[in-house]
Amino acid sequence: MSPTAPSPSLAPAIAAGLLSAFVGFASSFAVILQGLIAVGATQAQAASGLMALSLAMGVCAIWLSLRTRMPVSIAWSTPGGALLAASAGHEIAGGFAGAVGAFLICGALLTLAGLWKPLGRAVAAIPSALANAMLAGILLGLCLAPVKAVAALPVAGLSIVIVWALVAKLKRLWAMPAAVLVTLGFIVAGGELGALDVATLWPQPVWVAPQFSFEALLGIALPLFIVTMASQNIPGIAVLQANGYKPDPAPLFRETGIFSVLGAPFGGHAVNLAAITAAICAGPEAHPDPGKRWIAAVVAGVGYIVFGLLATAATAVFSAAPPVLIQAVAGLALLGAFANSLVTALSDIESREAAAITFIVAASGLTLFGIGGAFWGLVAGGAILALTRWKRQG
Repeated sequence: MSPTAPSPSLAPAIAAGLLSAFVGFASSFAVILQGLIAVGATQAQAASGLMALSLAMGVCAIWLSLRTRMPVSIAWSTPGGALLAASAGHEIAGGFAGAVGAFLICGALLTLAGLWKPLGRAVAAIPSALANAMLAGILLGLCLAPVKAVAALPVAGLSIVIVWALVAKLKRLWAMPAAVLVTLGFIVAGGELGALDVATLWPQPVWVAPQFSFEALLGIALPLFIVTMASQNIPGIAVLQANGYKPDPAPLFRETGIFSVLGAPFGGHAVNLAAITAAICAGPEAHPDPGKRWIAAVVAGVGYIVFGLLATAATAVFSAAPPVLIQAVAGLALLGAFANSLVTALSDIESREAAAITFIVAASGLTLFGIGGAFWGLVAGGAILALTRWKRQG
């Protein structure tokens, strides 16, 4: 009788979870801060929003992973943060309170997508070319920021870009954390941290009473819902399926929507299923036994809670930096998403012209009737696509 094989250690799952939390937070928190500030948040409100998102991500990941015994990784909506950043200069009715009202509507729509399947199918029915073109248009402005940073602050800007590029060639996951560390080094070297009051770095949730407007519904809530579903939730399900898991999407959409609603009054825009970091927890590197990989997602959830408690300090530190440097870091974080979105948008010949128009309008900064370019890009591209198909049928 052969001896029983030793059970594999849980160390890989714990390490994968910690890596997932660190990469998930460090790679894109600058995008979230830029987005919240662009729609009118003060530094305290932006810090509260970052904290609310981190806590919602952590608790939701722990809850869903324990309940399903699957590695369900949760993230904030990075494309949603870019959408908010693209709203800079666009006057929102009610200011940040109006944006919070839009966050609540988006969370309600995410919840409804999990409760009412026709809504989820309606989002999936949006032509992929148009959805990706809208996302690419939203991301373009931030993706230009590294170039502007090099022009404005050559030494710091070039250092951040060069370190990002070199590390990306060695290990893509570490490229953004490395860029963040370089940025932090320039902040420290510049002496901007000397005026920080340690007493103000403790977690300070800020409640924002929401205001609702039709313009915020169409200009923020609907585009935020669409990009969150199309570029986060649906790919998140695909990552789990690619690693052998068969989750029912509806409860996952519903739960992330509920946590989005809970975080919205504190400034959080949306949480959703993770895609990139999900692969860290769901892949074989996390644990050879697929039935044990949920532990990695739980550890990642704990990590996000810890980062959430540090959100006020992170916001204060990066608010001390020249804005162009933070925009540069945010832009580098979004380059991959921008490239993928643009390639997907223009890959289909039939819809290429409609996708190009969607991209141009979404990237233009157009505002009509108080509604931003992301919505009008979808409208314009959808009209051109419908006209193209009508002419071919005729």
